[in-house]
Amino acid sequence: MPTSKLETQIELLHDISKALTQNLNVKESLQEVLALLEQHMKMKRGAISLLDLEENILSTEVAHGISPEDIKKGRYRVGEGITGKVVKTGETEIVPRVSQDPRFLNRMGIRSNQDISFICVPLKSEGKAIGALSVDIEYQSEVTFREEVRLLNIVASMLGQHLHLYNLHEEAQEQLLRENVQLRNELRHRYSVSNLVGSSKSMKEVFDLVMQVAPTNTNVLIRGETGTGKELVAHAIHYNSHRADQPFVKVNCAAFPETLLESELFGHEKGAFTGASAQKQGRFEWAHNGTLFLDEIGEIPLSIQIKLLRAIQFKEFERVGGKETIKVNVRIIAATNKNLEQALKDGSLREDMYYRINVFPIFLPPLRERKTDIITLADHFLLKYSEENNKTIRRISTPAIDLLMSYHWPGNVRELENCIERAVVLCNESVIRVNHLPPSLQMASQGQEQPAPARLTMPVAVENLEREMIIETLKKHQGHQGHAAADLGITERILGYKIKKYSIVPKIYSSTMQKYTNL
Repeated sequence: MPTSKLETQIELLHDISKALTQNLNVKESLQEVLALLEQHMKMKRGAISLLDLEENILSTEVAHGISPEDIKKGRYRVGEGITGKVVKTGETEIVPRVSQDPRFLNRMGIRSNQDISFICVPLKSEGKAIGALSVDIEYQSEVTFREEVRLLNIVASMLGQHLHLYNLHEEAQEQLLRENVQLRNELRHRYSVSNLVGSSKSMKEVFDLVMQVAPTNTNVLIRGETGTGKELVAHAIHYNSHRADQPFVKVNCAAFPETLLESELFGHEKGAFTGASAQKQGRFEWAHNGTLFLDEIGEIPLSIQIKLLRAIQFKEFERVGGKETIKVNVRIIAATNKNLEQALKDGSLREDMYYRINVFPIFLPPLRERKTDIITLADHFLLKYSEENNKTIRRISTPAIDLLMSYHWPGNVRELENCIERAVVLCNESVIRVNHLPPSLQMASQGQEQPAPARLTMPVAVENLEREMIIETLKKHQGHQGHAAADLGITERILGYKIKKYSIVPKIYSSTMQKYTNL
């Protein structure tokens, strides 16, 4: 039974739909559509022209039956020739006999001696013409081309939708690329060595080491107590290296049980163990061409150290349950607060592992050994959390600074940051005072090794606040007791009593007021 014309057209539209959805290359998919039109419509030539919105010029994007040299000639202004008119009006144009129609420009020079018919339909996106689909068909007298025009309009509608979706995808990709570049630039700026906070001699030495090792591929071991900023230094090394545009992947080796840590580092194959329902890449593969930050590396079990040593030294490994050797280009930055030399002695760390990771050690000193950084860091965190909480806190009071300086900071920079964040949340004025700081700091200043917050009674807290407010107000008024009393809302007699009670000497603030208010 012969195939009907309708069935042929349905088959054509089905094939065109497949061409547009299965080929991700837009130019190749458009070329395939023209080839299908040639097969089903006996088309002699075909072209798809697209509009450049910036130049307002139509250019032939793809063509069938036309040489590359002639394709380059197919450029029209909107409104120029048949193709230009179709894009301008958004209406289909039919030239029954090209040789007898003066509107036909024949800019490509390929139809001079041929008796053909020309049909051009608009390609539309969101109701606006973005291009045109044109075909050459052998001329036949008394042919209306009604069915051909209907079919081409359906095809043009499919092409317009396809191009619209493609443009949306391209715009989304460009937006993601711009956001990615912006994010990387922000990370570079954030982790620039010049933005790391610290002015002490020991920290300047750390910054110098970071700048020396960052441009290299050398593995780095960052050592220091908990909370000293080891991860921050690792970020600074990565984002000041030639790998800055590549992944920075981190894994806390102490956060995973032994049975899962190997899979987390190296990945696993499907069925490698109970629950491994699919293949999984490990952190080494994620970090390919970038940096892998192994935090708490001193906690890695001996059973995994052998495989990790091979991955670090030879840059190759196998997934758990796999046989394929995977090669990666990864820079290792490790960190630990553990005494690795003691770990060597007690056998929890392999000697070859120790020497492999300890190529370029950087020691971060505890905060108690760099007291000059405390105020710099406190001011930095004050600004950070004031902005985050939409507060206008300008400074930290002198008694509060004294308390910060006298504390031993067992939690190092992390504890200081938490302390200032808490103070900012509690503070409802422009100055951080002693009563805004954690009770543990106040008890420690009184010689309590393990302070209990409950020891800070209400009378003690009130006295601390009174003394601080009086000192701050006297500074503000350069030691003038009358002005200070008025500012505090009490009589000068009561102020005198309080000054005597707290052993405050007002006159010492007359010459130092400007110095403190500029802190």
